Amino acid sequence: MGSGEERPSGAGGGRDDLGTGDTREKPIRLGGCLFTLVEPHRGHEVAYNRWYERDHFYAGCMIGAGTLAGARFVATAADKAQRFPADSPLCGGDVRRGSYLALYWILAGRFGRWIRWGTDQVRWLHDHDRMFARRDHVHTLMYRLAAEWHADPDGVPAELALDHRYPHLVVCIGVLGAGHDAGDVVARVAADPPPADQVLAFRPVPLSADAPSDVPRDAADRVLLLAFTHQDPAPIWDGRWRRFVAGLRETGVAGPQFVGPFRATVPGTDRYTDELWEK
Repeated sequence: MGSGEERPSGAGGGRDDLGTGDTREKPIRLGGCLFTLVEPHRGHEVAYNRWYERDHFYAGCMIGAGTLAGARFVATAADKAQRFPADSPLCGGDVRRGSYLALYWILAGRFGRWIRWGTDQVRWLHDHDRMFARRDHVHTLMYRLAAEWHADPDGVPAELALDHRYPHLVVCIGVLGAGHDAGDVVARVAADPPPADQVLAFRPVPLSADAPSDVPRDAADRVLLLAFTHQDPAPIWDGRWRRFVAGLRETGVAGPQFVGPFRATVPGTDRYTDELWEK
């Protein structure tokens, strides 16, 4: 993974801030994130969950200088049944792959150095037998924050989105339409808002040549949308969320390749580990 440094945190710029309000007038600014969607092997759900939250969440990411926050989300079988498109190329042709999602916020001005540290740290963990073999990466990539939208311009800042502990998250990953950028995607969000408190748009940063070999290489021209909400998306999935995504596709702004809901994990418990697969 690799990227040049951006201007120091608090200097402004680096993304399009659409809308007005105090949430974007801040000295600490989010530069980007690590997005890692993983599928534990069946029968190893509890062991994976405990390894990740009690070791890797911290040793692999949170102890890195410039890490603002981290949070984990999970998709139950019922959540995965809501995903579309069914033949998602992002998931190897099966959109139901990927049960656990971890997100890490990286400080603006530290993004490039954090990527270098993260690559070296995971290699060190591999060398010291601190990894977990019985799991598959579905989509793991660094993303740089490009634009944001808030239902309440003076609501929860993007920097605090993970610490706020939203109970629900909707993820949309799509390929940008010709001539469009992340700002156009968020402009579409503003024109037809989804039922979310905030939507953050990110652009991918390519992996470096020496990144861990079990992380799939993916250089597609994608945009990642993270929609944080207090409202359970399930009851309004077909009526609201599918309509919102259809608008992205019909306007040519972005072609969705993965859309699905997640719920926050409950740290220190094995909750949801028995709900990942259809009975």
